[in-house]
Amino acid sequence: MDPLKNLFLLLSQQTILQNLLSTSGPGKIISKRFISGETMDEGINTSRELNRRGILVTLDHLGESVLTEAGAKESVQEYLKTMERLQREKLDTTVSLKLTQLGLDINYDLCLGYMRQIMQRAKETRNWVTIDMESSLYTDRTLRIYQTLVKEGHAEAGIVIQAYLRKSESDIKNMLHLGPRVRLCKGAYQEPKEVAFPRKKDVDRNYLRLLGILLARESLARGTYPEVATHDERIIKWTINLVKGNYISRDQFEFQMLYGVRRDLQERLVRDHYRLRVYVPYGTHWYPYFMRRLAERPANLVFIAKSLLRR
Repeated sequence: MDPLKNLFLLLSQQTILQNLLSTSGPGKIISKRFISGETMDEGINTSRELNRRGILVTLDHLGESVLTEAGAKESVQEYLKTMERLQREKLDTTVSLKLTQLGLDINYDLCLGYMRQIMQRAKETRNWVTIDMESSLYTDRTLRIYQTLVKEGHAEAGIVIQAYLRKSESDIKNMLHLGPRVRLCKGAYQEPKEVAFPRKKDVDRNYLRLLGILLARESLARGTYPEVATHDERIIKWTINLVKGNYISRDQFEFQMLYGVRRDLQERLVRDHYRLRVYVPYGTHWYPYFMRRLAERPANLVFIAKSLLRR
């Protein structure tokens, strides 16, 4: 693993540094590149502006590793209110969430019950909910909850699969019969080499293999909807060539990117009439997310340095 990437992943777990940066003025300034703000209003405002520019959005209220039922309930209420607000304002914006934010570390059934509440509201407001994937410690439980929800009739649920995990191919194949909505990303957690591919070239190779499975005619015929979550131009070009060569309609898949990353590439895809959804996070618990963004692409430090110099 890249030493700098390893450093940022380690820092993402440091509670003392998190408390220091999360409450400091400079910390909030440097986070602005990747975080829309700390409140729902700020997340909604960013979503509205992106929609105006022809960009779809998935809105995430940042938070993870909640260890109290009260904290989990608070997160549930935030998502219920968010979906009502999105419907009221008629925004083309879905939501994303992490299961540890809903008490997965407390009790599996508690978390599943909260997810059922959220999915019911999604059905009522005609919205989508993507379940983010966390570290490999949660993969099987996350997939189990997702498949349970879909089998119960909650077709509004989507799932994230991480290409750096060795088991992701079998995970995808095991749920293709559900016609899943799958966000395929590379992965951003520190994992042992027995669990995840340690070399970037192997992760990229596996990403293309998994994307090929999701975009196969038989997968699409079952209702599978691939969400190509990457800023890698080579993968994007490969995807475009594949869908063109196989006459796959542009409404059968979409590209996804992170707020604040490769804005030039985002604009280019929209200009070329591809569906693009941007992942827009908001909230006060931004530190772990922020550090993982730096781990994924240390070059993002350049943007942060420029933003500080401009002030």
